[in-house]
Amino acid sequence: MNFNPYPFERLRNLLRDCNTQRTGINLSIGEPAFDSPKNVLDSIKENASSIRYYPTLQQDLVQAQRGFVSRRFNIELRDDEIIPTFGSREVLFSFPHFLCLTHKLKSTKPTIAFPNPFYQIYEGAQIANNADVIYMPLTEQNNFKPSLCKEDLARVDIVILNSPNNPTGQILNIDELRWWVRAALNNDFILINDECYSEIYEESSPPSVLEASIIESNSPRFKNVFAINSISKRLSAPGLRSGFVAGDKEILKPYRVFRSYVGISMPIVLQRASIVAWNQNEYAEHIRRKFALNLAMARKIFSDCQIFPYAFYVWLQIGSKGVCDGYSIDEMFVKELFKRTGHLVLPGSYLGRQGLGEGFVRIALTQEEEIMRNVLMQIKAFRDDFMI
Repeated sequence: MNFNPYPFERLRNLLRDCNTQRTGINLSIGEPAFDSPKNVLDSIKENASSIRYYPTLQQDLVQAQRGFVSRRFNIELRDDEIIPTFGSREVLFSFPHFLCLTHKLKSTKPTIAFPNPFYQIYEGAQIANNADVIYMPLTEQNNFKPSLCKEDLARVDIVILNSPNNPTGQILNIDELRWWVRAALNNDFILINDECYSEIYEESSPPSVLEASIIESNSPRFKNVFAINSISKRLSAPGLRSGFVAGDKEILKPYRVFRSYVGISMPIVLQRASIVAWNQNEYAEHIRRKFALNLAMARKIFSDCQIFPYAFYVWLQIGSKGVCDGYSIDEMFVKELFKRTGHLVLPGSYLGRQGLGEGFVRIALTQEEEIMRNVLMQIKAFRDDFMI
């Protein structure tokens, strides 16, 4: 079982011997630079003494997350249709593992499909379960939207979608999500949508796979369908590690028991802060508007690049595939950009397999507007020279 190094470890190795005379901005990681809400921080201080207790699930947290889903997607979940999680990454790893252990598979070996390029935890889950993988390429030719052929739909056990998407920023609209729900029901596979960027958009909010499930199946009960979300991007609070998985209660019931053995309970102090956070709407809108301004600004600066009004990334094409001095073109771009400006962006090839992502870099629009504008203008000037 060989796990691939995380992209940020590869980036550190890439730049290990690079020298720069400038102090730049780190835009390689999706970590918002905005302040977290004061009332969330106050809650952590006020409840710090609760670390003397073993974590037990606070029912108010379930209610807060149900309230978020109700306000945001107009869906009234039952208590047994949602489980609070320790962020989204742990559940994106542990839930497929649980499914591979307990769910009836179509063959002796599980098969997992996910977009390519991708958030690397999907691959981690696939490797940990010794599963076959079906990559769903995201390219300009297919408008960065995943798909599976009839044969793959018939053999896949788990499909992981990511809408809004990291790194491309593209989304699946409600009809496209309905198609995936229909495919999951007709071919009896588990459908998971990673929706952790659902609250980052310019004007029109993206739909949830749970909405699509209700419409397509004409039932509010989400058979075979799950959404995973987190507070990280919504409130600039990735360190809070507060997320949830919601969907088919018949599968969540045994998964809830499975989790009690894994040891991933959220400390009470963080649960209480999370209750405040999931009920926070005004500050979440404040954060969303900051990202919306950055997305619109990036579209003007990189007018030749397709930048979707979702998530907070620029998936910037910087040349054709190729190798120079042992480096891919996107690695070379990142190295030279760092030397000249001190700014960090992520090589697209670190997010993909089978050549997907090469010739692109991912830029996280996570800084305040004026800082972001200056950095993007410098990156554009460098890119213009680089592509000559």
